[in-house]
Amino acid sequence: MASTESVNLVTLDNLDKVWPRWDPADSNHLYALVDMGSNGIRFSISDLSPPQTRLLKCLYQERAAISLFDALSESSSGGPPLFPNETIALVSQTLARFHAIAVNDYGVPPDHVTVFATEAMRKAGNAAVLLQTIETEVPGLAIKILDPQVETLFGSLGARSAFARPKGLFLDLGGGSVQMTYLDTTGQDADYHIHAAQVGKSLPFGAARLIKILEHDDADFKTNEVSKLNQGMKLAFSRLCETFPTLAAESKDTQGIDIYLCGGGFRGYGSMLMHNDPISPYPIPAIGSYKVTGEFFAKTSHMLEVNTKFKKKIVGMSKRRRAQFPAIVTVVEALLSAVPRIRSVTFCAGGNREGALMVRLPQEIRESDPLDCLQADASLQSIVDILSSALPADYSSPKTVFGLGLGRLFASKVWSDTGVDALDHASAALHSAITEYPDCPGLSHAARAVVALTICARWGSGVTPADEQLLNNLRALADTVNPDAVFWAGYIGAVAAILAKLAPTVQDAHQLGAKVQFRSTVEQSDDNQCFRVHLNLHIPEKALRGIDTGNLISQFEQFDTQREQDFGKKVNIDITTLP
Repeated sequence: MASTESVNLVTLDNLDKVWPRWDPADSNHLYALVDMGSNGIRFSISDLSPPQTRLLKCLYQERAAISLFDALSESSSGGPPLFPNETIALVSQTLARFHAIAVNDYGVPPDHVTVFATEAMRKAGNAAVLLQTIETEVPGLAIKILDPQVETLFGSLGARSAFARPKGLFLDLGGGSVQMTYLDTTGQDADYHIHAAQVGKSLPFGAARLIKILEHDDADFKTNEVSKLNQGMKLAFSRLCETFPTLAAESKDTQGIDIYLCGGGFRGYGSMLMHNDPISPYPIPAIGSYKVTGEFFAKTSHMLEVNTKFKKKIVGMSKRRRAQFPAIVTVVEALLSAVPRIRSVTFCAGGNREGALMVRLPQEIRESDPLDCLQADASLQSIVDILSSALPADYSSPKTVFGLGLGRLFASKVWSDTGVDALDHASAALHSAITEYPDCPGLSHAARAVVALTICARWGSGVTPADEQLLNNLRALADTVNPDAVFWAGYIGAVAAILAKLAPTVQDAHQLGAKVQFRSTVEQSDDNQCFRVHLNLHIPEKALRGIDTGNLISQFEQFDTQREQDFGKKVNIDITTLP
């Protein structure tokens, strides 16, 4: 590592001492981070206020298109590469601006501002000069340089921050390097993230460095470097399999391994996959939590062809990212060569910055389910219990809002703005899948689709022609959860509409809940391709006063207009009046 004796080098050994910890007793929970990556400098301000600390809520973010890796130039003395004076000046001024935004505009405490750097700073022969210039520009601002193991730790923790209990390979592709490790958050190892960082591998083949290799005039040099990447990937995966028996077993399983990818390079590949997704246009714009099969992920040749021939803008891909795309594909192909069977690949919005926040948190918060923060109103659980009682007793529900852990979120929407026209509500429900809770950890794309369809059904599922394509594409996305997910979204939405009719407010529903009973059974066809739900509603006579029972039953008429593949799924309803 070049010229870093005088700067703060962060290693796994000193991490606890040099990395500030989150304190619930603090009066100010704003934190600012600057990630001086090899491909760009990213700045963000996050609010870690309890009780929603786990959501890592981002208040402000900005990216300076300064490639530290590209700025490195060969030293005339033959030593380590150097940053030119212009880059040193530009970087120091950029950090001074970011610091002013954080401290002066947002009120972030100065000791809550953290700047860290990675591969390019580790390589630069004059890194200390750049850091001293920054110190002169912003007195007291300390820059921490991450050891490769710490970079692996931050990248993997940042990627896993979007999920409750992930297990799989985690890779981070930046501009200067690519990291691979394995995380299993489902086991008993409280320090799983530290152990994963210790055995993880960082390879010096980031997208910015690799594209220079691929464009090199020397064919033998190019072949040798790509061979080093392929061998490095295989050795890294082999070492992880030796360390983690569960990974070794998964690698031999016919289903394959789940992989989580973060970093700008991999997100660029995910954006290209989304552009070519069979569900077109893909209904959720955010790359975070976008999930594909291993088979689709492996279509590298087709993605390269599209990158070359498609001249219009591809969402999520800058000109620089498209220029680096052959290098990104080379890394993807090295991964495909190293890992024998891949079941799924999930792209993660989180990375080093989110990992730098996660590592501050105590274990009980870091390992909690982010959806619990999103659904903090525990009083809604009684409504969830009423609605879920309409499901058949022997029915397993991972294909519904309840099975996805989003019951209270759905319940909070049932009585929302009941003065608004139902058609407007149905349309808003579909668009909420895109607009509501952007980048919220814990919400997968498929889960967003199921929630949107269930809320839409609560308002009758009537949509305008302008929303018809969005409705159909969200249904196709929900199909990836389960082929019956669309049916059950409509069913639960209709049950919620009935409950809202009987109880015009959520307070009424709490009072009526113990008196209204839903009972249902399922009659399956001999070939298991079709089924019929028999739903019996036991409703107090007083609650039915002035209500046409035919109007209640009509809530299920939407099933008559379902898609062709749902025609064999029916609902029969009986209403029993209680004294």
